[in-house]
Amino acid sequence: MQPSIDVAGHRLGSAHRPFIIAEVSGNHNGSLERALEIIDAVASSGAQAVKFQTYTADTITIDSDRPEFRISSDHPLWGGSNLYELYTQAHTPWEWHAPLFARAREHGLVPFSSPFDASAVDLLESLDAPLYKIASLEIGDLPLLRRVARTGKPVILSNGAASLSDIDLAVRTIRDEGNDQIVVLACTSSYPASPSESNLRTIPVLRDAFGVQVGLSDHTMGIGAAIAAIALGASVVEKHVTLRRADGGVDSDFSLEPHELAALVAESRTAWEALGSPVITPTSSEGESQRLRRSLYVVKPVRAGDVVTPENVRSIRPAGGLAPGEYESVMGRAFRVDCEAGTPLTWELV
Repeated sequence: MQPSIDVAGHRLGSAHRPFIIAEVSGNHNGSLERALEIIDAVASSGAQAVKFQTYTADTITIDSDRPEFRISSDHPLWGGSNLYELYTQAHTPWEWHAPLFARAREHGLVPFSSPFDASAVDLLESLDAPLYKIASLEIGDLPLLRRVARTGKPVILSNGAASLSDIDLAVRTIRDEGNDQIVVLACTSSYPASPSESNLRTIPVLRDAFGVQVGLSDHTMGIGAAIAAIALGASVVEKHVTLRRADGGVDSDFSLEPHELAALVAESRTAWEALGSPVITPTSSEGESQRLRRSLYVVKPVRAGDVVTPENVRSIRPAGGLAPGEYESVMGRAFRVDCEAGTPLTWELV
């Protein structure tokens, strides 16, 4: 098991509360002011980190209207869209990064981003980004992975649309650069994703197969899948966030609103705390309940020599007397001494 990872004073690992990442992506809708408002809302939610995407249309694709450069017409959100036009609409301008990082840090948030080429890494390094995220569809871009790994900072990998061999190659590529600070996020790269295709049981498989920290990049609606992921070992959860889904935008349909993000933060911590340890024993908080368990008591006044009967000895609450399992053993015995009702029955009395 990989030890926990330090990110700007936060620890990522199963021994620490879940690290919740709010993904802004294209939900700024082309407005720097809106992007800053989203950061303010993320800070109020209690999430620890806010993530951006660093690309331009020209660094991620080319301006072509060939059929290959259009999203399939049956896509539920972006069907028929031209890639260049979609990325032009969704990208976060590079000149916004400095004020966005500054606002996040003012709130104590961890700001970072997904770079899509080496020039994006250079920009993020100039802003002292404390970690990096490799987007699902870039997991096979080995030169990009090497460039990110060489920063020596933690690397989060999403595995959407990737095979086990794709993930293995990506993890080995990062480790070959001397960087073992790796988190692999289970991810279903569809927008929005169906809970039935989330396959959360892969989370412990990824952890054990690669010896990495694990988590979930979640594109389902709501927070149910994310909470379930915590129970399966996720120490990192990433969700898209917007101010209001009704405002629209390229990612709004599968994004959380601020109050939902706050619920995710609270409930994910509850889920993590509830995991406890695999030891079946009374907990420290159950002392009073243990005291109130049933035991054998004298329930009617008796005299020395009287016989123990169901009328004068019963199994009742609280504890203090013989265990209820001794009931048949004491029936028919004689009392040694006088006893009042409410006396816990012990072997010394019969």
